[in-house]
Amino acid sequence: MAQVVYDRKEQYQQIESGLMPGEQIIAVYDAIGTGTGFLGLTDRRVIVQDKSFVGKKIAITSIPYNKVSAVSVVSNKSIAGSFFSSGAIAIHVGTHTYEVEFRGDNKAHHVHNVILHFITA
Repeated sequence: MAQVVYDRKEQYQQIESGLMPGEQIIAVYDAIGTGTGFLGLTDRRVIVQDKSFVGKKIAITSIPYNKVSAVSVVSNKSIAGSFFSSGAIAIHVGTHTYEVEFRGDNKAHHVHNVILHFITA
C-alpha cells in the first residue's frame, strides 16, 4: 500500500476512526478559508469536514465517488508567483458544489486526480 499523505495528524486520526471495514485512506489535506476544516480521500469516498454550521457545529460529510458528477481545479496564481499560490477544488454532487481551498495548488491537483480516477473507473 502507498504511503498516506496528510497535513495534520489529528485530522488523519479523525478520518481513520470513521473508516468502513477494509477502507483505505489515500490522503487528508488541511483546508484554508472559512467553512471547511479538511478534505479526506479514501479508496471509497471523499470526506469533507464542514465548519460553516451555525453555533460552532461541525459536519463530516461523506461523498461516495459514484455520486460525484464532476470535479474541478480552481487555481489562484498570485503576482508573486507560485510560492504564494493556493489551489481550490470544486466537487459537484447533484445540485450542490463543495469547494475546498488548500495551501499550494499541488494538493488541489492531487485531490482532482484521485477523484477523477475513481469517478471515471
